Amino acid sequence: MTDVTTPPANPDSPPPTRERLIRAAAALFRNKGYSGTGLAELLAEAGAPKGSLYHHFPNGKSDLALAAADWASAQMLLLIEASFTPAPTFREGAKTVCYKLAKLFDQQGKWSGCPVSATLFEGPENEAFHQHAAHLFEGWIAETARHARRLGLPAAEARAAAENFYILLQGGWQLARVRRESDVIRGLYLQLQKND
Repeated sequence: MTDVTTPPANPDSPPPTRERLIRAAAALFRNKGYSGTGLAELLAEAGAPKGSLYHHFPNGKSDLALAAADWASAQMLLLIEASFTPAPTFREGAKTVCYKLAKLFDQQGKWSGCPVSATLFEGPENEAFHQHAAHLFEGWIAETARHARRLGLPAAEARAAAENFYILLQGGWQLARVRRESDVIRGLYLQLQKND
């Protein structure tokens, strides 16, 4: 599985400046949080001049944070799709998500946070950030519930199973960070009610 929060660089040609800024922000915010990442550090990591930040993101760091969270959320939706589409049951799909996220946790060095919450929850007390995070998480839940229905769960149970799964994932990711142990994430699916 690839790192769903930092895409690999294409060795043939450098990505456009906007993409470099988003990639750098996604990685830095994931590891240091929004408040812990300085503008100079972000620009240095992206290899971009200050003017290009404001050209692509008129409100600067806050606009970039929203774009980085969107990008990370899109990668999570791809992971959900890749995990649940071939699964014979909801529980098997959830197991695959857990295993892929545990592998990602190991690749990132066991200190990184959830790319959306690390970016938007650790930011300033900003209602736009909170609303955006709620929208992104709702997208994950809705997509997972769609798969749960497709795999045979009634609509109300599918929605509850999806919400419970993401509650487990967020709490599990935090515990894994504290313990620096990916097995916490790998075993989360075992906490799901048997819905097969």
